[in-house]
Amino acid sequence: MKDNENLHLKVQELCDCFANTDPLKEMSEIKNDENAPEAALKWLALTALHGINSNAKKITVKQAADGGVTVTAEYRDTELPSPGQGVGGHIFEAVKAITHIEGEKGKSKLAMGVRDSSLDLDISVKNKKEYKKISIKFP
Repeated sequence: MKDNENLHLKVQELCDCFANTDPLKEMSEIKNDENAPEAALKWLALTALHGINSNAKKITVKQAADGGVTVTAEYRDTELPSPGQGVGGHIFEAVKAITHIEGEKGKSKLAMGVRDSSLDLDISVKNKKEYKKISIKFP
């Protein structure tokens, strides 16, 4: 993740690339991707697409101290496919780089362009001793 300035653009390009796919199916295969930093960006794009397509209120990524990653969506209480430990850690790095959230917790708006539309996502990051958590709230 050397080119932090273009991570946001890359996520938007991936949204465009995967706009006509089944985001959940694609998300379930990400943990097998060998390029974890790239897979993290792909996962973020697919998460945005899934949230939009499913009218999600919020999607939360949580990484426990032992490295285990869980993802939940708030529209009907359900668990989404985990990106796995390798990709999961890179998701946290990518979100912090894109939003410029520093410290143990913070919030930021993220303008996301998808095809010919755009929306503002509310991103919050929380780091505790027991876990790290990212929440993505949809309008």
